[in-house]
Amino acid sequence: MKRIWIGTLGRDNAGEKVLLAGWVAGWRDHGGVCFVDLRDQTGLVQLVASEDKNRSAYLKLHQLRQEWVIKVVGIVNLRPHETVNYKISTGEIEVVVEEVEILNKAAPLPFSIHDDKVNASEETRLQFRFLDLRRKLLQDNLRLRHEIVLAVRNFLSSRGFVEIETPILTLSTPEGARDYLVPSRVNRGKFYALPQSPQLFKQLLVISGFETYFQIARCFRDEDLRADRQPEFTQIDIEKAFVQEDELFSLVEDLMKEIFTLAGIKIEVPFPQLSWEESMDRYGTDAPDLRNPLEIIDASDLFSNTDFAVFKRVLDHKGVIKGIKVPQGASYSRSEIKKIEDLAKAHGAKGLLWFKKGSDKIIPQIKKVFTDKELRLLVERFSMREGDILFLIADNLPIVREALGKLRTVLGENFVDENSYKFVWITKFPLFEWDDGSKRWVSVNHPFTAPLEEDFPLLTSGSYSDIRAQAYDLILNGIEIGGGSIRVHDSSLQRQIFRVLGLDEEEQEKRFGFLLKALEYGAPPHGGIALGLDRIVSILVGASSIRDVIAFPKTTSASCLLTGAPSTVRSEQLEELGIKIIDQS
Repeated sequence: MKRIWIGTLGRDNAGEKVLLAGWVAGWRDHGGVCFVDLRDQTGLVQLVASEDKNRSAYLKLHQLRQEWVIKVVGIVNLRPHETVNYKISTGEIEVVVEEVEILNKAAPLPFSIHDDKVNASEETRLQFRFLDLRRKLLQDNLRLRHEIVLAVRNFLSSRGFVEIETPILTLSTPEGARDYLVPSRVNRGKFYALPQSPQLFKQLLVISGFETYFQIARCFRDEDLRADRQPEFTQIDIEKAFVQEDELFSLVEDLMKEIFTLAGIKIEVPFPQLSWEESMDRYGTDAPDLRNPLEIIDASDLFSNTDFAVFKRVLDHKGVIKGIKVPQGASYSRSEIKKIEDLAKAHGAKGLLWFKKGSDKIIPQIKKVFTDKELRLLVERFSMREGDILFLIADNLPIVREALGKLRTVLGENFVDENSYKFVWITKFPLFEWDDGSKRWVSVNHPFTAPLEEDFPLLTSGSYSDIRAQAYDLILNGIEIGGGSIRVHDSSLQRQIFRVLGLDEEEQEKRFGFLLKALEYGAPPHGGIALGLDRIVSILVGASSIRDVIAFPKTTSASCLLTGAPSTVRSEQLEELGIKIIDQS
């Protein structure tokens, strides 16, 4: 007989003899009648055998325990109406067992895998990941991930994109995160690097005439981990020749619509767009959660003639005064306001002022400091209503942005609809930023990002902090799920950018000579984006960590509790590679 998938069974199969195989998910004996829940990757079905009708089958079922692997032959039967289980697809039937074969036994489980909430630490779950993955929740997560990858491949292929694999062992070009290095046995003393992204290879592919490229790419970054980071991760990598930002945005929006439809979620396109400057001014972050309705508003001009010494001093030193209104926040207790003030100070603010809107007037934290006109203008600027509270911070622009951005996230939590999905494009990032540690300019995105054409002259004038990039991030519910840029396609411009980053001609040739040479041979204008597959899936399934959508994830210390990696290796292996371990204990 041919094995049948459990999930394909239904009332139409009543009377058929079937061969099933899978894991024992549950077991119970009701006085001479034994019931077993059998599970395979497609579903779960109830098996039954009675002692008086088939003693041999009954005794076999009776000795089973959870997660034993069995094979059974039986007859599909319709269950009595009062025993139908409408929670599962096979709930109208049961299989009356005729034969049972025990294929393998299972040791007692370290935790239950049949409950939605596991009563075990994450360390235990990762150590026994092969058991954790049997849980329906994780099975569903990984199946959705598979469907999304399949949909991405079909979508991009239908748009003329070609999937091409790029090397895993490549050249180390340390910019940003640290590389994972791989020693070469054949070339002793030299190292490969695992790719942080396929960035240079996908540009080379476009230069090679593959105008539309994509890849479901594995990437590696040796960086500190958080819930949304792993040392190895997967991105949907897209590159296109002769493309403008808006064309690429439209492509990605259609792709997102396709992906979210798989999860039964309808999203609206096109997505709104905000420049980096506007996002920082309104939300204090370049990854705003637009489900949160609170906004930062500038009030600097309202106090241009103020007598309040603190505000006057800030404005005299080119600082700003900005604030956030919280609807019906006037009911905050003193202790709650103190916590809000402490949060602002933790992010650099020297202080925080509040103003409460009463029925007929605004009540400032500090009395007799502000004029009636200033208070009236505050009410108008922030559209304050009775019961609202306003928080103001006065300081230099970066501190005000950061502090109010953090306050906005915390103060807006109660206003966020957890079941909504808000996308936004963030554009026109700064091209460079000054790094105080290394005392040099570094790339905000990466050194292959093109500046806005109108900012080209600033490259020669030295006004590097004012240069804007043709770079963009896709943000969903306050989480960056993708980023990309229009690339530099002119060799002289690329060399100019490298010089700003402190790379002399020799260093440019050593690290990027192959790219510079390729740019001299008819490189077309091109651009692309990388979308974080792990983050997208985790948002769709409501996971708190991307570890719940990755089959075998690492811990926050970048270790695998299942296999024990990373591990020591034999001294013979190190000698063969020409490597010596220096004890730094």
